[in-house]
Amino acid sequence: MVETTNDETITTGGLAPRRLKVSLRGAVQGVGFRPFVHRLAGEHNLNGWVVNSCDGAELEVEGPREQLDAFLRRLSTDKPPLAFYQSCEAVWLDPAGLQAFAIRKSVAGAKTAVIVPDVATCPDCQREVFDPRNRRYRYPFTNCTNCGPRFSIIHALPYDRCHTSMRNFRMCPDCQAEYDNPADRRFHAQPNACPRCGPQLQLWDQQGNGHAEGDAALKQAAAALLEGKILALKGLGGFQLLVDARQAEAVARLRQRKHREEKPFAIMAPDLAAAQDLCEVSELEARLLASPEKPIVLLRRRPPGAGCPAEVLSELVAPGNPWLGVMLPYTPLHLLLMAEVGHPVVATSGNLSEEPICLDEQEALGKLGGIADLFLVHDRPIVRQVDDSVARVMAGRELVLRRARGYAPLPITLKAPRAPVVAVGAQMKNTVALAVGHQVFLSQHIGDLETAEAFGAFERTLADFERLYELRPASVVCDAHPDYRSTQYARQRGLPVVAVQHHFAHLRSCMAENQLEPRCWG
Repeated sequence: MVETTNDETITTGGLAPRRLKVSLRGAVQGVGFRPFVHRLAGEHNLNGWVVNSCDGAELEVEGPREQLDAFLRRLSTDKPPLAFYQSCEAVWLDPAGLQAFAIRKSVAGAKTAVIVPDVATCPDCQREVFDPRNRRYRYPFTNCTNCGPRFSIIHALPYDRCHTSMRNFRMCPDCQAEYDNPADRRFHAQPNACPRCGPQLQLWDQQGNGHAEGDAALKQAAAALLEGKILALKGLGGFQLLVDARQAEAVARLRQRKHREEKPFAIMAPDLAAAQDLCEVSELEARLLASPEKPIVLLRRRPPGAGCPAEVLSELVAPGNPWLGVMLPYTPLHLLLMAEVGHPVVATSGNLSEEPICLDEQEALGKLGGIADLFLVHDRPIVRQVDDSVARVMAGRELVLRRARGYAPLPITLKAPRAPVVAVGAQMKNTVALAVGHQVFLSQHIGDLETAEAFGAFERTLADFERLYELRPASVVCDAHPDYRSTQYARQRGLPVVAVQHHFAHLRSCMAENQLEPRCWG
């Protein structure tokens, strides 16, 4: 006898043993979901298993019906903070005599699982990084199941360490013990590492000569910023260029070398209080600044005068602009560096004009050697470029202007499934998308397709998405403008092409974002 339900709050009681099978789709990989299920089953004395699948996660638990009911309710109410479910399908089965509880090896299959974006450092990891008694004290690559790199390090699904750029770092006994302990916050945390076994920092000059390693490299990099030097920092999803935001001469030098005459620079403030000193920050804007996504937030600058600390910020950061792009440190590396510097720095993309951001050290030396004075690098490979996201608050709601770190590649859910299709975006501020079944996976911000380098990044991103989800599109959607490079690419794919008028695409994207159905005016 089989009983099925999609209701997550089943109330039928009873002590007779039953077996519950649950299939979940959504963000359930890389968020501590399997450890959560393991602990939850233990608390209810249930036997069974949980496994990552290529479309989410599956689990079976067996025991008294009353305990299974409670387990199923808590599966929804107590889930990890970064997890979300697009569907939760439960099937009731006869008992099978399951023994103990196991986290099984991931299974292969059609790849439609939601990849979690890179997530800013959680409060627990922050405390460890600044605790002299902790073994991860001042370690710039500290993370756990609730935070750290995800999208920028994954090579393939499902999300296991062997499929990430951490696969070459073998965990030391202490890290392995954490990884294997169901009661630990780092149970099955795929990027888990510590100073003994994880990535390390180095400080290089413009020729690639090493000047310092580890914490000494970080401290020397901070001292160089205070001296007015330009630092190229290998961050989470690519390089950034940093310079002291108070020193007009240093900011002017960065503008000159990067050929960026007037376009505003974003800044990184050490903490929320420093951001509030510089700008008017509402409660909603403060929450957005401090969110797990940690985007650049456009804030209205405080007027000069009255001894406001904003007066110390160089006017060259955002010339003549009443708005300022501000972000807070989002990795342990940024947290440690900003703690050493103690005041805002310019933090802009590490690239040449109209080119994608640099990903590895040798590329950065070649392209940024004429801009940066020093390079703070590390040996954890970056799999794909992920720039900083940009957001603002308008009409009392958060609005993402550039969707990248913290947001990509989370999908939009469709009510009706459709055949696999790829959409190639426009010429300016390009983003690509893949539709698979009920989901549309949106890429990170790619940029303007004006240069060969930018167009190469566009091609790599599309190929990367199609490989990641093992997708063979049945058609390709493009802008109707015949001169867009993305449109020309679409017509060379050898697939049926659907051309969409630009402003109609804007309207439909607004409808999708707000979950509106036709008919609509725009």
